Amino acid sequence: MRALVYGLAVTGASTVRALRRRGYDVICGDDVVTAERIATARALGVELLDAPDADVLADLVATCDLVSPAPGIPETHAVVVAAQAAGVEVVSEIELAYRWEQERPGGPRPILAITGTDGKTTTTLMTVAMLRAAGLSTVDAGNTDTPLVDAIEDDGYDAFVVECTSFRLAWTPTFRPDAGAWLNLAPDHLNWHVSMQSYGDAKARIWRNQRPDDVAVAFTGAPDVMSRLAGSPGRHLTFGPGGDYHLDGDTLTGPSGPIASTTTMRRALPHDITNALAASALVLETGLADSDAIRSALVSFVGPPHRLEHIGRWDGVDWFNDSKATTPHAAGVAIRAFDDIVLIAGGKDKYVDL
Repeated sequence: MRALVYGLAVTGASTVRALRRRGYDVICGDDVVTAERIATARALGVELLDAPDADVLADLVATCDLVSPAPGIPETHAVVVAAQAAGVEVVSEIELAYRWEQERPGGPRPILAITGTDGKTTTTLMTVAMLRAAGLSTVDAGNTDTPLVDAIEDDGYDAFVVECTSFRLAWTPTFRPDAGAWLNLAPDHLNWHVSMQSYGDAKARIWRNQRPDDVAVAFTGAPDVMSRLAGSPGRHLTFGPGGDYHLDGDTLTGPSGPIASTTTMRRALPHDITNALAASALVLETGLADSDAIRSALVSFVGPPHRLEHIGRWDGVDWFNDSKATTPHAAGVAIRAFDDIVLIAGGKDKYVDL
């Protein structure tokens, strides 16, 4: 078996190691070959091609059984085009990890997955905190510091919480989480996807392979997400206003009743509440945690840096670092959380209408 891994940063290097552990002959390519990546390839014992042209890629892909592009490789890239033309399977690292986990001698462990334009990282970490409060050993994997292909190698984990970007979901023919939450959908990454339709289609793969007893969780405030939920094969749950999981006064509430009071949360801005509702739905509907664990987790949960992170107060003015808000949709969520705000903004538009 031969595989081409294209892109040799963190995820690519982990994918190479995982494939080689399973007996694959691996070759690598990258559009930007740096001294660091040359050193990585040397340490991995693989050949690294420096920005091969379309003809070279077509010949190379024809010799491979699968192609695994790194998350930064867009769907329009020549390596993807060549693989599709040759009928060679294109798979992301979470797809490979899912397949290998299904073959685990002790049986596969539960996978909870989160996607959306915004809020993925915070909701993923909230879910991890809830599972840990329930006594489970778990990890945030996927679009994090830990690729899922690395996480599954640790037999000590009881479950996985996977942050799923559209980049990873785009190449998942069989990936199936026991529970998957889709938080929202807004224009983003249109420099990676060919269209908004393609972006939404990639996100929808979080539910596509689910079975009737799996859980599909959607936000009531996202019409495009709700329309996709209607056709998904899993068991449908919603969160947000009018949803199965909703805010009743100051209490997070689910189908079985009260879960936790928002007054005990370290921060309870509107998006903190919806994130907590989504995470609660994932852990409760799979039976992996109960309300006591959720309450314990939310009391101490602190969100990740760069996401509306309070960095201090000077001369009576609070300063927040929201540098991970890289779209108008994400910035709008933060802006609406305050009554009075001065916004300092900049960056690349990623072909999204500002």
